[in-house]
Amino acid sequence: MNQTTLNVKGMSCGHCIRSIEGNVGKLNGVESVKVNLSEGKVDLTFDPNTVSLIEIKEVIEDQGYDIEEQPNQGESCH
Repeated sequence: MNQTTLNVKGMSCGHCIRSIEGNVGKLNGVESVKVNLSEGKVDLTFDPNTVSLIEIKEVIEDQGYDIEEQPNQGESCH
Protein backbone atom coordinates (compact mmCIF):
# COMPACT_ATOMS: atom_id res chain seq x y z
CA MET A 1 0.00 0.00 0.00
CA ASN A 2 1.11 3.54 -0.76
CA GLN A 3 0.32 6.53 1.43
CA THR A 4 0.31 10.09 0.16
CA THR A 5 -1.16 13.48 0.96
CA LEU A 6 -2.55 15.78 -1.72
CA ASN A 7 -2.99 19.54 -1.34
CA VAL A 8 -6.47 20.23 -2.71
CA LYS A 9 -7.79 23.73 -3.40
CA GLY A 10 -11.47 24.64 -3.47
CA MET A 11 -12.76 22.55 -0.56
CA SER A 12 -14.94 24.66 1.69
CA CYS A 13 -17.61 22.65 3.50
CA GLY A 14 -18.95 19.30 4.64
CA HIS A 15 -20.34 18.62 1.16
CA CYS A 16 -16.80 18.85 -0.24
CA ILE A 17 -15.58 16.31 2.31
CA ARG A 18 -18.41 13.86 1.56
CA SER A 19 -17.98 14.31 -2.19
CA ILE A 20 -14.25 13.61 -2.24
CA GLU A 21 -14.27 10.88 0.39
CA GLY A 22 -17.29 9.21 -1.24
CA ASN A 23 -16.09 9.29 -4.84
CA VAL A 24 -12.43 8.49 -4.21
CA GLY A 25 -13.38 5.88 -1.61
CA LYS A 26 -15.43 4.02 -4.25
CA LEU A 27 -12.36 3.45 -6.44
CA ASN A 28 -11.14 -0.13 -6.48
CA GLY A 29 -7.77 -0.21 -4.70
CA VAL A 30 -8.34 2.80 -2.42
CA GLU A 31 -8.05 1.59 1.17
CA SER A 32 -8.72 4.92 2.88
CA VAL A 33 -9.31 8.57 2.06
CA LYS A 34 -9.52 11.30 4.70
CA VAL A 35 -10.14 14.98 3.96
CA ASN A 36 -8.67 17.58 6.32
CA LEU A 37 -10.73 20.63 5.36
CA SER A 38 -8.91 23.16 7.55
CA GLU A 39 -5.51 22.25 6.06
CA GLY A 40 -6.77 21.68 2.51
CA LYS A 41 -5.31 18.18 2.44
CA VAL A 42 -6.50 14.73 1.40
CA ASP A 43 -4.70 11.75 2.97
CA LEU A 44 -4.81 8.58 0.87
CA THR A 45 -3.87 4.95 1.30
CA PHE A 46 -4.13 2.96 -1.92
CA ASP A 47 -2.83 -0.10 -3.76
CA PRO A 48 -0.73 1.15 -6.71
CA ASN A 49 -1.17 -2.23 -8.43
CA THR A 50 -4.93 -1.63 -8.61
CA VAL A 51 -5.37 2.15 -8.94
CA SER A 52 -2.89 4.87 -9.91
CA LEU A 53 -2.41 8.19 -8.18
CA ILE A 54 -3.21 9.81 -11.54
CA GLU A 55 -6.64 8.12 -11.57
CA ILE A 56 -7.33 9.32 -8.02
CA LYS A 57 -6.31 12.87 -8.93
CA GLU A 58 -8.59 12.80 -11.99
CA VAL A 59 -11.59 11.86 -9.83
CA ILE A 60 -10.86 14.79 -7.49
CA GLU A 61 -10.31 17.23 -10.36
CA ASP A 62 -13.45 16.03 -12.19
CA GLN A 63 -15.42 17.23 -9.14
CA GLY A 64 -14.10 20.76 -9.67
CA TYR A 65 -11.20 20.84 -7.19
CA ASP A 66 -7.62 21.79 -7.99
CA ILE A 67 -4.65 19.75 -6.82
CA GLU A 68 -1.54 21.72 -5.95
CA GLU A 69 1.45 19.64 -6.98
CA GLN A 70 4.32 19.09 -4.58
CA PRO A 71 7.73 18.21 -5.99
CA ASN A 72 8.41 15.39 -3.49
CA GLN A 73 5.37 13.16 -4.00
CA GLY A 74 7.44 10.34 -5.46
CA GLU A 75 5.60 10.38 -8.75
CA SER A 76 7.61 10.57 -11.93
CA CYS A 77 6.58 12.14 -15.22
CA HIS A 78 8.60 9.70 -17.34
